[in-house]
Amino acid sequence: MKRNENIVKLSRDHHASLLFCWKLRQGIKRHASSERMVNYVNYFWNHHFAEHFKEEENILFAPLKDQVVQKAIDEHKKIKTLINDLDSLESDIHQKLSQLTDTVEEHVRYEERILFPHLESELTEDQLNDIGRQITSDTLMDNYEDDFWTKPKSL
Repeated sequence: MKRNENIVKLSRDHHASLLFCWKLRQGIKRHASSERMVNYVNYFWNHHFAEHFKEEENILFAPLKDQVVQKAIDEHKKIKTLINDLDSLESDIHQKLSQLTDTVEEHVRYEERILFPHLESELTEDQLNDIGRQITSDTLMDNYEDDFWTKPKSL
């Protein structure tokens, strides 16, 4: 899918988000410990999602406030709540991690298939150029060291 050059960085971040989902699903399938996976979720929030959501909400979504944009903002809130709730859960963590991965994947698909094309058609070239100048963070480098998704490890 051809993406406007000014928001292509955010699409690359979405690829990293889908890889995040895959890693968690593999960890669940391989019965990795909940603690290891929750640690990864918290790492990913701090090194990716928090900044990505902030850029989308404060820069990309700023020029257009409509239902399509609001749906993405609501999904960001839901993802943040799911992540925050993981630290307080004592049971069913694998089920909550599965719910998180499903929610993140559906959100990424929504933004890529619906929201981004909508913004590209509704925003002017000047608005898109301004957005491109404001997006400053680098594409995520997921350097997480505990590869729980490939092999179990005794804790």
